[in-house]
Amino acid sequence: MNEVTLSIFSLALIFAATTLGAAMVYFFKKGLSEKTSSIILGGAGGIMISASIFGLILPSIEKSNELYSNKYLAALPVIGGFLIGCLFMTLLDKVVPHFHMDRHEEEGLSNEKLTQSTKFFLAVTMHNIPEGLSVGFACGIALADHSSASMAGALALAIGIAIQNFPEGAAVSIPMLDVGYSKNKSFLFGMFSGIVEPIAGIIGLFLAQYLVSTVPWLLSLAAGAMFYVTLDELIPTSIQGKHSHYGLWSFLIGFLIMLALEILL
Repeated sequence: MNEVTLSIFSLALIFAATTLGAAMVYFFKKGLSEKTSSIILGGAGGIMISASIFGLILPSIEKSNELYSNKYLAALPVIGGFLIGCLFMTLLDKVVPHFHMDRHEEEGLSNEKLTQSTKFFLAVTMHNIPEGLSVGFACGIALADHSSASMAGALALAIGIAIQNFPEGAAVSIPMLDVGYSKNKSFLFGMFSGIVEPIAGIIGLFLAQYLVSTVPWLLSLAAGAMFYVTLDELIPTSIQGKHSHYGLWSFLIGFLIMLALEILL
């Protein structure tokens, strides 16, 4: 598999996983139980944190050390990019009107013209952006480096994101049954919530390939955004209620799955 094929495969894979997950709505008569939701969100959180550390932050440190001989200058893109990623997601949270179905809570600027389901769609779509960017950055580095190590890293990251996208797609589509959506509409809702990932991935791919000096910043930015989403959304929801230990253990297993991919690929 060459770098171009890898990039196409990776971006298609993360969207296909969301689509397959959304299709799980056809096997349910009602929404997810609290236990199942905790397991799904915990596992997704573990994969995202692990992917952020091993697939984004460590490569960011490596690329920054290649660009700067001074250790203080090398630290700046890693730390600064991470902070920018967190601030970027904070800004989206404050500006984009969206609805958290699990907490029944609205955030962002007030917009009464948007329906609650549209705001929920925006919430999911907005939080999928860093996942797509991370895969795009990794593929862009592989295209620029032409190294087997970069290709393996991009593939591991794409597989890890795809693994967590499958249950995440289900976690988006299935709850729509409880608010009156048909199975077909719920499926389309879940599927199209993931379309932003390959779009963001293509943007990330070109940025990483042609703006080499910004690669450490970009990788760390994606990591910061993914950390923010995980800490703000996935972990709190997965460990609330009486099934908190299911969410905790699911998080740990998700973390280890991503760690194993990084080691084995």
